Amino acid sequence: MTIKLNANERLDDLQRCGYEIIQNTEIFCFGIDAVLLSAYAKVLPGEKVLDLGCGNGVIPILMKARNAAAPGAHYTGLEIQEINVDMARRSVIHNGIERDVEIVHGDIKEASGIFGGASFDVITTNPPYMNENHGLTNPESHKAIARHEILCTLEDVIRESAKVLRPGGRFYMVHRPHRLTEIIMLMKQYRVEPKRMRFVHPYADKDANMVLIEGIRGARPMVKVENPLIIYSGRNEYTEDLLKIYYT
Repeated sequence: MTIKLNANERLDDLQRCGYEIIQNTEIFCFGIDAVLLSAYAKVLPGEKVLDLGCGNGVIPILMKARNAAAPGAHYTGLEIQEINVDMARRSVIHNGIERDVEIVHGDIKEASGIFGGASFDVITTNPPYMNENHGLTNPESHKAIARHEILCTLEDVIRESAKVLRPGGRFYMVHRPHRLTEIIMLMKQYRVEPKRMRFVHPYADKDANMVLIEGIRGARPMVKVENPLIIYSGRNEYTEDLLKIYYT
């Protein structure tokens, strides 16, 4: 379906199911963290999935594409910035997936009020990583809101995730390793037990710069730390592990 693009917008190929996504270079374009999260999260047939802070809708759309073996699953994205909501909704229409993917305009801090308690089987989120906002020249800019905890905090994300997850529901997040202690403390505070995590390294000899986490609401304590994921084997050369994520 042909769709009109606004100023500074482009249509990018997601390389799955022929899906494409609208991006605006003046706003914020998705990165590898969104791709990794969409692959890390598990979805079963008929489950209801919510992505908190969905931006331009990349994670719900990618998860719809990746989970063809989960018929009947439904994906909802919650996003506060109207310009992102508009792009995400147009991308959903462009790909003809309105029946399975819905974009809701709203605030993460009010997610449980919007959707009700215990209303989703799976939560995904790629929240703002930075909690230090001093020195921002324009804290109201779209890029600042995407990167910094201006409109919501990590606690807001985890608290509302716990409220909208059904008992036994799964929580998936990608974040920065330097905040892992805070993440685990908040997850346990809100009874989302960490069960699985994987550190992501740009190169084998470099420190991790991302961590993927799975938690289960109300589960018993026991966490599995999986083998690290290395992004590059050489200059501009992806590892076999990463290529499998992209193309399988």
